[in-house]
Amino acid sequence: MATLSVIISAWNEEAKIKRCLASVSWADEIIFVDNSSTDQTSRIAKQFTSKVFKRPNNPMLNVNKNFGFSKATSDWILSLDADEKITKELASEIRSTIDAQNELVGYWIPRKNILFGKWIMHGLWWPDKQLRLFKRNKGKFPGIHVHEYLSVDGSTGELDEPYIHYNYETISQFIKKMDTIYTESEVQKHISANYQLSWYDALRFPISDFVKIYFVQQGYKDGLHGLVLSILQSFYSFIVFAKLWEKNKFNQIDIPLSSVAKEFRQAEKEVDYWIISAEEKETPSKTMRLLLKVKRRVLARV
Repeated sequence: MATLSVIISAWNEEAKIKRCLASVSWADEIIFVDNSSTDQTSRIAKQFTSKVFKRPNNPMLNVNKNFGFSKATSDWILSLDADEKITKELASEIRSTIDAQNELVGYWIPRKNILFGKWIMHGLWWPDKQLRLFKRNKGKFPGIHVHEYLSVDGSTGELDEPYIHYNYETISQFIKKMDTIYTESEVQKHISANYQLSWYDALRFPISDFVKIYFVQQGYKDGLHGLVLSILQSFYSFIVFAKLWEKNKFNQIDIPLSSVAKEFRQAEKEVDYWIISAEEKETPSKTMRLLLKVKRRVLARV
């Protein structure tokens, strides 16, 4: 039988870490990297494993995850965060998968995100597949950005059962992480890609993200949760633009009112297009679907 090491890297997660560790107590080995926690995180971890390593709290989170990978001794590695949990169904699928003889070196696993107390089933948050299971010595994080996928040396497959991610619990938590971690990483990505600041991106970034998440990815099906999350994500995009402007020393740009008006008119057309597309998908009437399809084609030509 193939063996499995679970790697968890955490900082000050005393409220969540026990749930996470308990969900993987069946694994052959648990490697816990404590990022210099000041609460009871390390003490709780030691109740589940003797392999607890203390490391500096590196702002590039995946550096310590890679360190944890280097300490694993099993055939396979499962990378997990403190606010995540493995279900019994997924545990069974992982066991049967790693015991199978094939050429795959890694597996993508769907992630079930719980945001503000609700499983979000559309938008960015489902199925939100993550590459978390891989053969030892065959994968690591590139360590360039906070938001990055594992990189593996070989072919990958997909598992069916999801794991659970207890994501944002409060609006303040969303805003804090957005400001201190995620937008900072996103800004660096744009800088690395030689992004050239354009004033109209102050409108295009947030509007595009809202349209994509709420209409194209059907965030509207998640009710008020979907609407609020789509707006928050569009705000995230606006903050990325504003921080890029800050990096440009808040350079002054004169913007004609007519140019701003043109951007809003174009955005209105885009929103109308996707509203019609969503209505077409939702209506049970064949006649209404046909009329909406014609209306959308006309709008696209305007």
